[in-house]
Amino acid sequence: MGLGMDSGLILLLFAIGFVGSMLSGMVGIGGSIISYPMLLYIPPVLGFAAFSAQQASSVIAVQVFFATLAGLFVFRKGGYIDKALVLVMGSAIVIGSFAGGYGSRFLADSAINLTYAILALIAAAMMFLPRGGQEDRDRSKPSFNKPTAFVLAAIIGVVSGIVGAAGAFITVPVMLVVLRIPTRAAIASSLAITFVSSIGTVAGKLFGGHILPGPSVVLVVASLIAAPIGAAISKRVGTRSLQRILMALIAAASLKIGADLFL
Repeated sequence: MGLGMDSGLILLLFAIGFVGSMLSGMVGIGGSIISYPMLLYIPPVLGFAAFSAQQASSVIAVQVFFATLAGLFVFRKGGYIDKALVLVMGSAIVIGSFAGGYGSRFLADSAINLTYAILALIAAAMMFLPRGGQEDRDRSKPSFNKPTAFVLAAIIGVVSGIVGAAGAFITVPVMLVVLRIPTRAAIASSLAITFVSSIGTVAGKLFGGHILPGPSVVLVVASLIAAPIGAAISKRVGTRSLQRILMALIAAASLKIGADLFL
């Protein structure tokens, strides 16, 4: 699958990228939690050639890079991005994501899908755990354990680099549950961390020879349009609603891929 795509496939990829990127801006998840399974399952259902897990993860890695960049332009003036959190977790996750992105070339499609399913299941379970008491201080600078944040980010980077997801759908639950970061600060900071992480992931996929230029360009265009829209919506939605949206997306994706793997 390369640049020779017909108009039907281009429209389908644009729609997938638009939905995933708008959700990226809304809940800080990079869009991969929804775009990855959509890219795997929807094209063959509609009669197009199927993407392999390796191809899908590579295309999503590029899409996440631009979706998070576009979302950051909206959040940058809101005062929610915690620079210390981004520095600590971003520096760890970019190294891990490069290693995972490059190392994925040695893995079978089933191993990539299994990694994704495990990540999503962990993230979904974490969303049901109680969160800390910083929620009412959304605009304050939250305190967090820096060594814990660094180690968790490095682990997240490796496994998320494998699936091209840049780790955001597990990063946000980790921020909420383990590091006790308020929801809006977690969403905004996660976009910044995911952007940094996606640099390592895309570089790893590029060196691994898995980037598909045509589909990637289509999803990038969709990202640049949709992510700012999602980020603008996020500023107007209550934190509990954002948490419910995030929980629903993670649970749905994990159930779908988990069912395909184990049933």
